[in-house]
Amino acid sequence: MTARDEWLSVESLDMDAQGVAHNAEGKVVFIEGALPGEQVLVEVGKRKNQWEQATMVDMRQESPLRVRPRCPNFGLHAGACGGCKMQHLDASAQVAVKQRVLEDNLAHLGKVKPERMLRPIEGPTWGYRLRARLSVRYVPRKEKVLVGFHERKSRYVADMEQCEVLPRTVSDMLMPLRDLIGSMEARDRLPQIELAASEEVTALVLRHLEPLSAADAQRLREFASQHGVQWWLQPKGPDTVHLLDDNGPELAYRLPEFGVLMPFKPTDFTQVNHQINTVLVGRAVRMLDPQTDERVIDWFCGLGNFTLPLATKAREVLGIEGSEALVERSRQNALRNGLQGKTSFEARNLFELTPDDLVAFGQADKWLVDPPREGAFALAKALADLHTEPRAGWTPPSRIVYVSCNPATLARDAGLLVNVAGYRCVSAGAVNMFPHTAHVESMAVFERGSASA
Repeated sequence: MTARDEWLSVESLDMDAQGVAHNAEGKVVFIEGALPGEQVLVEVGKRKNQWEQATMVDMRQESPLRVRPRCPNFGLHAGACGGCKMQHLDASAQVAVKQRVLEDNLAHLGKVKPERMLRPIEGPTWGYRLRARLSVRYVPRKEKVLVGFHERKSRYVADMEQCEVLPRTVSDMLMPLRDLIGSMEARDRLPQIELAASEEVTALVLRHLEPLSAADAQRLREFASQHGVQWWLQPKGPDTVHLLDDNGPELAYRLPEFGVLMPFKPTDFTQVNHQINTVLVGRAVRMLDPQTDERVIDWFCGLGNFTLPLATKAREVLGIEGSEALVERSRQNALRNGLQGKTSFEARNLFELTPDDLVAFGQADKWLVDPPREGAFALAKALADLHTEPRAGWTPPSRIVYVSCNPATLARDAGLLVNVAGYRCVSAGAVNMFPHTAHVESMAVFERGSASA
């Protein structure tokens, strides 16, 4: 029996939203497009000693959780957009899958079992993506401009006329953007448009590889006037980004629960889903529960997304970030919100922290940790080392809230905190920041010492 002739029963989904099954020899088979509970016929494209990669070519038992994808660009067909991976799965089931991914990573990689699983944080599943990096490609032989995400498993730009996860106004702008770029003298020297939107402003950052002509700049102005967008130009690196014209409202998002306004530049890191971010920040602050007499450290503080809300509750908050530019922006945001007296900020390479660094930063009652995908290994390792070899006059935080965009590195760091540093994982839960993608955002809460009776 060949691999193509074998019907397989799909058991689960992996982190890339592929169905996972076992063939007759017991080898793991990853199947694109298949969902748990389905029986599918597969065509194997790649064979390794321990696993095979396959594509579904037929089905005789369909999952009740399979839904019709809303976006015509989604699928396994040639030219399909690679931006989403789960549109064929019911939205609530997507969240359950991500929660399971979090639990499995904690259990298998970190040897950690949370005492309680939190209810997942959910929000709008369409039109939610307020940040995006759109590739631009002029195709001379077709005399056509493409604006969108890359095709799945390809460097080519998908030929997409709409996008269901972008705000409707931006999705409706994709075809006009094609016409705009096609009309410009520099159309073959414009590789990217970055979107950054807020409630009041839609900013578009145009990457250009040569100076724009006066005529091209005027075309941008006319487009901005017609479509209500704000153009920023990026001639070189991110630090060269500037407004086409120095006017118009500023980009900013609100955290109304804390009375905080967060101005940002279009290339600053902010969460793509502002509604989910609002709920996430509220839960993180409640879970950390800072008191008016407590000092808190916010590691990887960025623009102060957590620092400033925490400062409305705690005695003082120290925000630590790797980028000097972001630290300065955090200070500006604290001043803007009248919180400069309760906050301080420092720039430090957070991937090279030592126990001496932790002691030098001073004792804090509680920590908020929000690292990039690489996680916070150096921080967790330094804390574990201080548990093994305590320093006089320094005590570790009683509670840590860890916000993660990568369940694997969260699990690795959780293993150190729980199995070496003397903490318990009291709760954890998924955050559906990116519906229809395989991206898993999550939160875990750690407390020092044994559980109370």
